[in-house]
Amino acid sequence: MANFYTDNPEIKFQLGHPLMERIVELKERSYADKDEYDYAPENLEDALDNYDRILELTGDITANIIAPNAEDVDAEGPHCADGRVTYASKTYENLDATVKAGLNGVTMPRRYGGLNFPCTPYTAINEMIATADAGFENIWSLQDCIETLYEFGSEEQRQRYVPRVCKGETMSMDLTEPDAGSDLQSVMLKATYSEEEGCWLLNGCKRFITNGDSDIHLVLARSEEGTRDGRGLSMFIYDKNQGGVNVRRIENKLGIHGSPTCELVYKNAKAELCGSRKLGLIKYVMALMNGARLGIAAQSVGLSQAAYNEGLAYAKDRKQFGKTIINFPAVYDMLASMKAKLDAGRTLLYTTARFVDIYKALEDIARERPLTPEERKELKTYSKLADAFTPLSKGMNSEYCNQNAYDCIQIHGGSGFMLEYACQRIYRDARITSIYEGTTQLQVVAAIRYVTNGFYSQYIAERQQETVLPQFQALKDKVNAMGERYNACVNKVNELQNQEYQDFVARHLYEMAADIIMGHLILADASKDADLFGKSAKVYVNFIASEIEKHASFVESTSVEDLDAYRKAQNTEVNA
Repeated sequence: MANFYTDNPEIKFQLGHPLMERIVELKERSYADKDEYDYAPENLEDALDNYDRILELTGDITANIIAPNAEDVDAEGPHCADGRVTYASKTYENLDATVKAGLNGVTMPRRYGGLNFPCTPYTAINEMIATADAGFENIWSLQDCIETLYEFGSEEQRQRYVPRVCKGETMSMDLTEPDAGSDLQSVMLKATYSEEEGCWLLNGCKRFITNGDSDIHLVLARSEEGTRDGRGLSMFIYDKNQGGVNVRRIENKLGIHGSPTCELVYKNAKAELCGSRKLGLIKYVMALMNGARLGIAAQSVGLSQAAYNEGLAYAKDRKQFGKTIINFPAVYDMLASMKAKLDAGRTLLYTTARFVDIYKALEDIARERPLTPEERKELKTYSKLADAFTPLSKGMNSEYCNQNAYDCIQIHGGSGFMLEYACQRIYRDARITSIYEGTTQLQVVAAIRYVTNGFYSQYIAERQQETVLPQFQALKDKVNAMGERYNACVNKVNELQNQEYQDFVARHLYEMAADIIMGHLILADASKDADLFGKSAKVYVNFIASEIEKHASFVESTSVEDLDAYRKAQNTEVNA
């Protein structure tokens, strides 16, 4: 019987990274829970075995329940009537299976009913669910909003809400509005404190809200009268049981049909403040979005895996001109490139997840006791690494999953354009990943300071010093040379000190940095398991060699004066 975990040893490989020992040590507080909870681990081996067993169970559920339901869920979609949403019928089967398997609130402490898992195994669960059905993954993964409530809410709020999510209640983050998409500081949903009701009342509209009829909402609203920027926004918790929010409609989307994307109307909806006033956007949404972006990176890797699975299976079965098409160079070139991007993107994803695990665990410990000087230094290091790597992981994996979904259809030929093949659903589902939770362009904006201040260059330089197996040394030398080319491009941009030019070439520098980092990461993986990653390392390094040449040539050959030509191309006047 199929299993999305045991059938993909590349996922388990990521749980064997040396940093996992430190992650488990921090998360388990020296295994303090073992005397109170019989399912708490006693040591590192026990903890890793717990992760392994849950991930194997997830692999079974995703392969044999969620994946077989995906086409029916996509065809039926959710329904909206009388202001409420009803999921597609088989979505309820999926929810029932995940709740019974204990896959809700998995990162939450055991005292609230969670499993106290780190982000890394949670990311693996997320990836496998997305491989099965990215639309359902959107519903399931929004439980991650509880991390923000846990981090910034009061202990009384944690005790009320966290156990509900651990038991299977759903969540949403209500951020965007008709006139405030990426520009969240323009949010105008009004929050007014009512002395009579003893609570906050929310009034206004939200749009493009994923799983918008959820049980528990985190809502960004304007609490400060007369303000129009991010400093007037606060975060609120809305409980659906209180009433006051209705779904006006479900958006008719290109893909992720199983996930209801809603327009919401708030009419004196009772809510409570989460954290402190005025920090809703400045602090809380930033934390919420970073978690969401890592989740979309995991969703993207899952979709990449699904596209590769479908393309490979079809190529092995389809015959043309007397032989299966997998034997044609044009086809096995596409498949090899798909697998290389999948493996490289996955190692970037889990590298980022491990960085997040360490700094999040240290932040949580800091709520209980003062950190030692060594711990404060460690927190600062991994917080910065997580902040730098999250936009790389989200941006590159979302682009790769779109490319892999495109190639999956191409391998299918005319059949790929027919609705009876899963590749068309994967293609439609993939398209949103490079748009929501911050477009790829916004990921570039988030990452560019780490380009210009030399942070990525420093990380690359450290990776250059690592040794690889002898058979990969020539590939390592190629990636090292790419790093020098990248540094020259960064130096040129910094020396020009022209903000518009920097913005103009930022996407090229961003992709160069990501390509080179992933090149080093996949070579490191191949040196640990040549059988599992050796082929992908070879293909990926050859692939990024041409990518680096393309990007570097563009930066080297363009000047500040050239911007005028691009401006003119975009400024052609059109008569109304």
